[in-house]
Formats: sequence, structure tokens, C-alpha cells
Amino acid sequence: MEVSSPLTEQATGARGSAARPLSIWVVSDGRTGIQNQALGLAEAIARLTPAEIEIKHVRWRALFDRWPSGLKTPAMLTPGSFDPRTATEWPDLWIATGRASLPLSARVRDWSGGRTFVVQTQDPRWRYDRYDLIVAPAHDGLSGDNVFEIIGSPHRITPSKLAEAAPAFADRIAPLPHPRVTVMIGGKSKAFDLPEAHAAVLADQIEAAVQTTGGALLLTFSRRTPEAAKAVMTERLSALPGWIWDGTGDNPLFAMLDAADHVLVTEDSANMATEAAATGKPVHVLPMIALKPPGKFARLHADLAAQGAARPFDGTLKDWTYAPVNETERAAAAVLEAMAARG
Repeated sequence: MEVSSPLTEQATGARGSAARPLSIWVVSDGRTGIQNQALGLAEAIARLTPAEIEIKHVRWRALFDRWPSGLKTPAMLTPGSFDPRTATEWPDLWIATGRASLPLSARVRDWSGGRTFVVQTQDPRWRYDRYDLIVAPAHDGLSGDNVFEIIGSPHRITPSKLAEAAPAFADRIAPLPHPRVTVMIGGKSKAFDLPEAHAAVLADQIEAAVQTTGGALLLTFSRRTPEAAKAVMTERLSALPGWIWDGTGDNPLFAMLDAADHVLVTEDSANMATEAAATGKPVHVLPMIALKPPGKFARLHADLAAQGAARPFDGTLKDWTYAPVNETERAAAAVLEAMAARG
């Protein structure tokens, strides 16, 4: 049964009297952490109004990939990439994330004859006037008439999605003792590093906390985790009850978050911190080696702390409660309101 709401009625009205689903294209380079921002926002919109979502991947030939966005043309796309030259119709809503999407996002309004409402997540750092709405992290400090700020990044985490993922991994997770500690490890970036020695220190601290509580460990690494860090953490933590996912098979992250009593995340990723805060579980932030002042990451963690979600990891697994941080849903409502306002 579909439940009507003012937002649903506004969106339907913006599309005309015929009650047809909102057509949404989700556009990115296809990397999971990038795509999930646009896809999570699209899914949140689809929970507010009937919608059909299509995923489009944009990839540029290696020769042109690092070129400025303003110089790129569709002729530079790789074979198999979404190519706007082949589009016969355009969606009601284009939601894109990441640098690869920018040369197309900036031209969608022209290509669609103004039919398509263009949303870009993250700070595009280029041609701000070419997007109908920019859903930007508050910690980036972006402002403007077409900017909607949220804490962190849009994502796909909802209680129902976590619960749906759990049965597929129940054989591995259900027998584990509580408290279950889900650990999300990032890696090297422009702002942070995770050398082997520091990874060993973190592993020892995590091991001590889990052993003290008699709990279990559920750990995942990101694609940015250095191999040396991954190896030393796996070696030092493998004796604990639990599961260290080695990257083979289906990704168990949603099931691990569903099972978690505590979530530990390294401080290098806005995505991981925001996803963890959407669970309502205590979020403990693990320190990394800073390569420059933390700046926006410090602002993000302060925002999450102000929501009651996150605290620096102090070596213990203290319990606390807070309302899950639900910024993706808030952004979805803002998109529909902006579409309705444009008419």
C-alpha cells in the first residue's frame, strides 16, 4: 500500500497529473563508496515517492581521465561507459557523485532541454551554477542558494536494509558472543596514513577492548588499507572470536553493522563515520597518522559528537545511546521540495 504525503503529492504534481514513477538516474564512476552516495539518496527519495532508479557508470579513457572537467567531451569516454550521445530520453532526476560525473552533470540541463533536475553530491569544486541542487557535507563549508548541507555523506544505511542483509551471514555471525564490535578500517589518503606500526598499535588496543568485554570482532578493510597494515592487524586480531573479512565473497558490512553493539571507524573516512552513525550504535573513532591538519574531518567528528553519535576511542567499549543520524532522509525530502518549487 502506498501512503500519500505532502512531499509525495508535491512530487507527483511536479510530474503532471498522471501518477507515474519518478525516473531517477544514479551516475558515478561505479566505485562502491562513490556510487553509494548517489544511490543512497535515490533510494531515500524512492521511499518518499514512487520512483524507478537506473544506475549509470561514467568512465573516461586513461589519456583523458585527469583532464580538467571543462575540457572533457563524451568522445573521451571509455567503451561501455554511459554515453549521453546515445540517450533518447532523459530522467526527471539526475543524481551524481564524484569527479568523473562532473563533465556530464554540468551539461545535463542543456541536453535535456531543462527537463531534468540535476543533483550533485559532495562539493563539485567547479561550475556551481550548473546544478539545481548540491547536497554537500557541512564540514566542507560550502554555501549558496542551491546548496543543501548535511552531516557527512548520503548513504544506503537504513534499519531495514541492515536487517535484510543479516540472514545471508547468520551462520558466521549469530553464534558470536556479545558485545559484538564491528570495526571499519580505512587507509592512506591525502590527509591520513596507516603505516604498519600504527596499525599494530590499533590492533592491540582493539584486541584488549574486545577481550576485556568477552565479546567478538567483526572487521572489514577498505580498498585503501595498505597491505602491510592489513596483514599486521589480521595477524594480531585473528585469535579473537569473530570474523575478519578478507574481501572474498559477498560484502558482509551491512550484516556486521546490523549485528554490532559497538562500531569502531578510522578517522579518515566521512562515508564510514556517517554510515556508522546511522545505526544508532556507539561510534568510536580510531586515530590515524595525520599528514596535515585534520580540518574538515575534525569538523565532521565534532558534528557527530554533537549528535551524540561519536566519541574518540579511549580503549574501552562504553555504552551510550542516541537517535540515529538520518541525514540522507532529510536530503531526500529537500530534493523533492526543490523539484516541486521549480515546478
